[in-house]
Amino acid sequence: MPDVEQTTRTFPFGAGAVEMAEDGSVRAVRHPSTGHSVLLVEDADGVEGMVHGPAHRWGKGFAVLDGLGHRFDAPAEVDWRADGVRVRHRLGPLVLTLTRTVDDSWTETHELHNPGGQPVRIGSFAVSTPWRDLYGSAADSLTRAVHAHLWTGGADAWVWAVPMNGADAGLGLVLTEGELWAYSVQSRDAHTSSNLRGHLYLHLTDHARSPHTLGGQPEPEVGPGQTLRLTWRCRWYADAEAFAADRSPALEAPVLSAEVGTPMELRVADGWTATPPSPVVADRPGLVHVDATRDGRRTRVVLHAHPPLRQLAERRASFLVERQRPLERGDSRRWAFVPYDHRSQLTVLDLAWSDWSDTRERVGSALLLQELRRRGWGEAAVLDEALAGYLRFVTEHVVTPDGTVRDDTDGRRRPRLYNFPWFARFLLDAGELDLAAAVMSTYYRSGGGRFLAFELGPVVRDVGAALRRHGRDAEADELDAHLVAQAATFLELGAELPGHEVNYEQSMVAPLLDLLLSVRRIAPDRVPDEALRERLRWLRAFAGDQPDVRLRSVPIRHWDGYWFGGDRLWGDVFPHYWSILSAGVMLDWPDGLLPEEETAALRRAGTEVLRANLTGFGEDGSATCAFVYPSCVNGAPAHRADPLANDQDWALVYALRHADRLG
Repeated sequence: MPDVEQTTRTFPFGAGAVEMAEDGSVRAVRHPSTGHSVLLVEDADGVEGMVHGPAHRWGKGFAVLDGLGHRFDAPAEVDWRADGVRVRHRLGPLVLTLTRTVDDSWTETHELHNPGGQPVRIGSFAVSTPWRDLYGSAADSLTRAVHAHLWTGGADAWVWAVPMNGADAGLGLVLTEGELWAYSVQSRDAHTSSNLRGHLYLHLTDHARSPHTLGGQPEPEVGPGQTLRLTWRCRWYADAEAFAADRSPALEAPVLSAEVGTPMELRVADGWTATPPSPVVADRPGLVHVDATRDGRRTRVVLHAHPPLRQLAERRASFLVERQRPLERGDSRRWAFVPYDHRSQLTVLDLAWSDWSDTRERVGSALLLQELRRRGWGEAAVLDEALAGYLRFVTEHVVTPDGTVRDDTDGRRRPRLYNFPWFARFLLDAGELDLAAAVMSTYYRSGGGRFLAFELGPVVRDVGAALRRHGRDAEADELDAHLVAQAATFLELGAELPGHEVNYEQSMVAPLLDLLLSVRRIAPDRVPDEALRERLRWLRAFAGDQPDVRLRSVPIRHWDGYWFGGDRLWGDVFPHYWSILSAGVMLDWPDGLLPEEETAALRRAGTEVLRANLTGFGEDGSATCAFVYPSCVNGAPAHRADPLANDQDWALVYALRHADRLG
């Protein structure tokens, strides 16, 4: 029998435990190793306790039935059993019965019964699964939080909740009966901001609110006297490989993205029929939704066909030069790159919102032009004119002679350390070695030794190499010394990484690994192999292996749509272009640190990230800065591309740098 307390009943779940409240909802799921709950904690300090309470507990939710909304919270009946609970809710015209049994496995069955005489149309049915996907701090994240990787592609739906350290056992949820076609997010706003992923709801369907999600949402009916059943099973698994081995998908796609006209093979389970059949050959760019059906059940994978990389990059460069520069300005700021709103076909000139400014990440557009020019792609005269103008803009309005990189062209905001290596890279590749070296020296004088800027290691190495070619060894040695000291600092910090613009994120761990790998090339004895492997586990935990080109191997980010997008929408962005930082680490990972098969898998994952980001570019050179993936965020329809082209060109920069990996 379970242990009974005044308000909580505890059921052993494998080596962990499930704690249920008096109303039958799940309050906590205790990890077998740490004892911490993998769910958000009620009455916790900070934003976690502010947003999470009984209304969002596991097992509660809502439905839209025949066009009317209903929520289920306090049940009409609660029936406790030795191994779990059964609760019953009156849900408009339906009766919802939830049966939860817990032992080595934890199984939940939702039954939607229609006792009436008319069919009931289900426009949405959602169940709360409030994973503790939260960045309280780096140390808290790595010891008490999980990344929740969700796949809601019909009959093969699943969730993998893995501790953020990537080392401890994870919780795997597998759908065994029925279908899940969407997930949505609640509790995201300016108060919760970037450090909380929100409450995640699993949907039988979300047709009523977001009918287009994942290529189209079903709208099932429950006939008079009929019952619709939805069952999933949860277990603890040692790692993602063990979880994958315990699933039997009806439809698998080893390759999710390829150039137009290239066959993409599928694996289809016996008795299932795929549409379109394998191999899939797309004759034009875009997504391809492939369904497999059997005995009334359906599952889906999402593929992508892209234009040849050269064509995609050249058309994007033309779009940038023609449409994304404020040429109406009267000084060299006219050569900057700025966001572009596809709704109005106007540039965006909002300098007060720093993520829409003419500085910062927009330098990636200039770097893309440099990459094209280096390869002899595009119209040389057009690219040269654009790059010469951009160099004038940078030297007159962004980078001061002492190497300070302004955060805005008016000098109103304090310098931002992220910007320094980016502009040093542009200046170095533009032949401005003196100014590039000054930028990196100023970066370190400004506290950069305790900051994980992107591109830092390669930029320091390349600036140092250029200095040595010009006989300036002392300056190069000084930069190398800064880099080595910085690596020592972050190795000593361990899990206590300082917060950056987000308390903990993939774009802290990837730059950390990039830094350590760069120092390993300079001073191999200063970076222990196990330190690299441990931090690689942190990085890989950010991503899952869902069979959707936008998701597979792509790390979780869930704030960029708000900060960089025109719709200002919070919620999961898949893919966001800074996922390419993970790709850079994976593709540059040295041989010998991992078994050969793991290294090969790592490089495949890096390539998948690069290809995933090609979904953000149109055949005509247009682009989107964010695809907000959930069906809805705070009730607003999502699963759509943001209308702004902003800072996503970094994705093409990395694709060109690693073009040999893309074939």
